[in-house]
Amino acid sequence: MLKFLKEVVGGSGTGLKDLPYNIGEPYPSAWGSWLHFRGTSKDDGSPVSIFSVSGSNAQDGHLAAARNGVKRLRTVRHPNILSFLHSTEIETVDAGSPKVTIYMVTEPVVPLSDKIKELGLEGTQRDEYYAWGLHQVAKAVSFLNNDCKLVHGNVCLASVVVTQTLDWKLHAFDVLSEFDGSNETSSGQMLQYEWLVGSQYKPMELAKSDWAAIKKSPPWAIDSWGMGCLIYELFSGMKLSKTEELRNTVSIPKSLLPDYQRLLSSMPARRLNTSKLIENSEYFQNKLVDTIHFMEILSLKDSVEKDTFFRKLPNLAEQLPQQIVLKKLLPLLASALEFGSASAPALTALLKMGSWLSAEEFRVKVLPTIVKLFASNDRAIRVGLLQHFDQYGESLSAQVVDEQVYPHVATGFSDTSAFLRELTLKSMLILAPKLSQRTISGSLLKHMSRLQVDEEPAIRTNTTILLGNIASCLNDGTRKRVLINAFTVRALRDTFPPARGAGIMALCATSSYYDITEIATRILPNVVVLTIDPDSDVRSKAFQAVDQFLQMVKQYYEKTNTAEANEGTGMGISSIPGNAGLLGWAMSSLTLKGKPSDHAPVAFVSSSAVTPTSSNSSSAVDTPSTAPVRVSSTTDFAEHPVPTSPTSTDGWGELENGLDEERENDKDGWDDLEPLEEIKPTPALANIQAAQRRPVSQPVSQTKQASSLRPKSTPKLSKDEDDDLWGSIAAPAPKTSKPSNLKSTVTDDDDPWAAIAAPAPTTKAKPLSAGRARGAKPAAPKLGAQRINRTTSSGM
Repeated sequence: MLKFLKEVVGGSGTGLKDLPYNIGEPYPSAWGSWLHFRGTSKDDGSPVSIFSVSGSNAQDGHLAAARNGVKRLRTVRHPNILSFLHSTEIETVDAGSPKVTIYMVTEPVVPLSDKIKELGLEGTQRDEYYAWGLHQVAKAVSFLNNDCKLVHGNVCLASVVVTQTLDWKLHAFDVLSEFDGSNETSSGQMLQYEWLVGSQYKPMELAKSDWAAIKKSPPWAIDSWGMGCLIYELFSGMKLSKTEELRNTVSIPKSLLPDYQRLLSSMPARRLNTSKLIENSEYFQNKLVDTIHFMEILSLKDSVEKDTFFRKLPNLAEQLPQQIVLKKLLPLLASALEFGSASAPALTALLKMGSWLSAEEFRVKVLPTIVKLFASNDRAIRVGLLQHFDQYGESLSAQVVDEQVYPHVATGFSDTSAFLRELTLKSMLILAPKLSQRTISGSLLKHMSRLQVDEEPAIRTNTTILLGNIASCLNDGTRKRVLINAFTVRALRDTFPPARGAGIMALCATSSYYDITEIATRILPNVVVLTIDPDSDVRSKAFQAVDQFLQMVKQYYEKTNTAEANEGTGMGISSIPGNAGLLGWAMSSLTLKGKPSDHAPVAFVSSSAVTPTSSNSSSAVDTPSTAPVRVSSTTDFAEHPVPTSPTSTDGWGELENGLDEERENDKDGWDDLEPLEEIKPTPALANIQAAQRRPVSQPVSQTKQASSLRPKSTPKLSKDEDDDLWGSIAAPAPKTSKPSNLKSTVTDDDDPWAAIAAPAPTTKAKPLSAGRARGAKPAAPKLGAQRINRTTSSGM
């Protein structure tokens, strides 16, 4: 019989070495003869609690009671009763005498008395937490007495433990017995281990062993008395030493006092049932109890109740004990969101609670739920995730972003809602640095190419700003192919003034990525045109950009013509730090959202407010003294061949070559340089055009460039000739309402970007009559820039 009991109670294992758990440090207190140890699983290292009790022989009374407790705890399951995991009984020899030890493993818990000292709650927060804990213990006792017809026999402070989520759970089932009130002859079988209970915890009938009175009493009589003892020890802060101390009610809250007195009634039949205590006590009606109770039955609530509750929860959480919010409410909220029972407003509460955690705890307790939510089809959840991206985005690892988060976020680029597209775009400021080059080139840049011709002007503007901010995340080859084309071909020719301003700002912020040839032949000619832009803010930015890039060219010229120049520093200008203003610009694009201040075109523009505003951008543009630049060599500028246009298949490119041909009026301020006449190109000019379209050897290109750039006495160029000259370094602006006169010199077969480039913007904004809001006559600036470039090159 004894061997059978060992197998039932102990499970598998014949020695401590077979126990699949490691025993750690003991706690200072435990119920009865048990010892309470910290422990961990040998399999995964998860924490557990290990209880042990020892005796000199297998027939020891304490061991018999312990076996009863293990058996009862193993078979009785309830949310407020300690969860059983494993047990074993081991026989050893200690100092020549036999020793029997029973080990019981449970979920990780801490004695209630120790946890109370650790929390150190006071005032209202203490009362609210005590109310929640007593509420849980009362439910466990009510379950035993009313549903199972069992009597615990020793409810007190020592028989309650606290879990990692700060829930109170009942244990110490050694005395537990069936309530056998119908069988008066079997008095010896009921509470046969009641001798383990201290006399101070026994009600009068149990102290007198009046079994007849006990059997006539209701099943909850003994445990209701125990609940009164627990309440006294809890609020007095002292262990009960004698029954008479229960009369001292000074420390008992007034709202709980009537129920406390009924629990300790001298007449067993009149003692308060714990189920009635839960239902009717005024003491249990507080914010913490109501909030946790609502969360536990969330699936039973309708959508209106859920929305109302979760909108109030962020403010309510600030009024509750923070440790309880983080250890109890936060896991409940995360679980509700993960399994779909919580509505979108719950995400705000989750992130607010998560902000109170340390960085490591946030990654463990909150991030896994957030990552799973990105797969949700609920648009409200997706909007909430993107709106609060700055609160958790930095905590995401690069691998998680690239493999789990970005594929779901990227669906927002093509969403029908402009608001969601804009939020998706802004989230890339945090995500892009964590994406692989393959994802950036193969997916992100293609989406951004489409968004730069989006029907919403604000989205086009923000796309340019984003590209400037994430330029450092691109590799050198991608930057060469994408940046100048995106900023000059599209942004500088947009019909929306803030978009043009953003293009100028992006060029300035990324100036260190361009060599001197690109600056002189591709950037300056396009920016100079905007110095006569109808919008004053664009003009202001254009003048500052021209000053910055001219200063860079001047510094390069001075360096290459100074005897002290070092050959090893030819790839950069050491006196100019790289991208000095890029970080500040990136941050302002997040923090100045919706603020019509000095940084309007730099900050992300809201799609709900797209009215262009003029502003002073001097604080946002890098000054020439801090503008970075990179050059290709230390040789004279005249030695550089005219660069061929970059090609790619993963971003922006030369969609069409040539500038707008819609210029009929020659009176544009540039007439004194060269008149416009329709003549055939000279042989020298035809050679230059051919050199621009194909790679040539260095000596030949230098010879042709030098000969073609010499000033001539009577030069007369046609519009077609001029477009051919600029075809390799410029492309047309997005289509507007007057596209009929556009003329391109490059066919679709010659355009390597046509396969992936997005269509021209379809905005309804009325184009300005004077050359797409870029000045009165863009044709003349093109000719003027061509003439100046030729003269300067020949002069050098």
